[in-house]
Formats: sequence, structure tokens, C-alpha cells
Amino acid sequence: MIDPLYVASGFGVGLLVGMTGVGGGSLMTPLLILLFGIHPSTAVGTDLLYAAATKTGGSLVHGFARSIHWPAVMRLASGSIPASVVTLLVLWQLELKGEAARSVVNLVLCFALLLTATSLIFRRAIMDHYRRRMEGFDAAATGRATVMVGVALGVLVSISSVGAGAVGVTALLLLYPRLPMATIVGSDIAHAVPLTLVAGIGHWALGSVDWALMGVLLVGSLPGILIGSYCAVRVPETVLRVVLATVLILVASKLGFNELHFSQASIAAVTGSVAH
Repeated sequence: MIDPLYVASGFGVGLLVGMTGVGGGSLMTPLLILLFGIHPSTAVGTDLLYAAATKTGGSLVHGFARSIHWPAVMRLASGSIPASVVTLLVLWQLELKGEAARSVVNLVLCFALLLTATSLIFRRAIMDHYRRRMEGFDAAATGRATVMVGVALGVLVSISSVGAGAVGVTALLLLYPRLPMATIVGSDIAHAVPLTLVAGIGHWALGSVDWALMGVLLVGSLPGILIGSYCAVRVPETVLRVVLATVLILVASKLGFNELHFSQASIAAVTGSVAH
């Protein structure tokens, strides 16, 4: 039986993604953890394959529109895919269902959410500060920097499912300032497809994907994305960015508080058992 609350959650996230262009990971993963109490590793693994499915359609649209800069995509992928594989191997050693992995996922997720919120709020200031310096890069330096950005995104996305949206777009804007915005967004989405697919398959192999949950979320999110895309041009972009960034900061704070409370409870339990 399909749970209407999951469908509604998928619709809400899809609506915001369509309106803001920010990847669903920064919204869906915390929602699954905080609202539905799903284990962080399962939330991340499920969301990664969910993102691969939803972004494939966007990538095809941008491909037909010729709004993808394939050299940038290949450079990002050459850093992110190996980094994702190595990160998954580390998570495997930690045992994804264990408490160590749980803490790692929550802490990295908090960091990724705050980084995404910063990218949304201060993107213009970041661009103004660094653009002139980045324009001095030659082609080789730009290529190396793009690969390193890919490595960072591979680690972030594989652990938290967050980072391929606002953070990726901001990095591409800095590295490729002469590209049109549509091409920047298209390239970011095109890169996110193989990254989330590889990371998602890795989580599936490690047993941290809920296929039934992913299907229910897609039922709600696909129409939400369509409606959100339609509404995007009718709501000021600045308002959307500030509202979404505020939500992400609040969510990151809640996750951080929960993790701190959990750590204190664990320490108290261990101390009590040692005392006895």
C-alpha cells in the first residue's frame, strides 16, 4: 500500500527542486531522516538512486538543447567517480548500518547542507570576489581545478547525497565564467547523473537502498518537479534562494543537535556500564 505521506513528501521536494534548481538530496535526505526516522545510510542510498532517476530526464533535455559543456562534465567525472568508489569502500569498512557510519553520515550531511546554504545566499558575493582571480587561470589550471572539484563532490555526494546541486553550480560558475547559465546548469545535471548512479549502486551493493520507498517518492516528485518548474518564473529568485537556504540551515541545526544528543546518550550509556 502506498503511504500518502511519502507521496506528499516527494511532491513537496519535487516542487522545491523545480522552483529552485537545487538538487533533491539537500531536501529529501534530511526529510527521510528527521520526519520518517529512516537510518541515515538508507536515506542517502535511496536518495542517490532517486536523484539519478530524476536527473536523467533533465540531462536528456539539456542534451537535446545542446546546453551541456561536455569537457567540464568529463573532468568533473574523472575526479568524482574514483572518489566515490574510494568513499564507498571506506563506508563499507565502517559497516553502513553501524553507529560509526551513522555519525559520519549525519555530520557530513550537516556540513553539506550548510555549504549548500552558503552557496545559495552568498553566490553573488563569492562570484564577485573570486571571478577575476579565476579568469586568470589557463586551460590546464582550469582542468586540474575542475578535477579537484569533482573529487570533493564525489566524497560529499557519496556520504550525504548532497552537493551536486548548488555547490556544483557555484564551482562551475567560478571555473567557467564565460559559459551561459543554462549550460552551467545543464553540465552540473549531466555530471550528477553518473555520480549519483555510481554512488547509489554502491549503496545498493552495501544493502542501504529501499526500492519500494524510492518508487513511492518518485510518484510524488515527478509531478512536483513539473509544477515547480512552471511556477519558478513567477516567484522572485532571491526570495526562493533565501527561503531555501534558511530551511537548509534549520535542518542542519536540527541534525547537528540530534547527533550531539545521541553522542551524549551513548557516552552516558558507556560510562554507566563501565561504572557497573
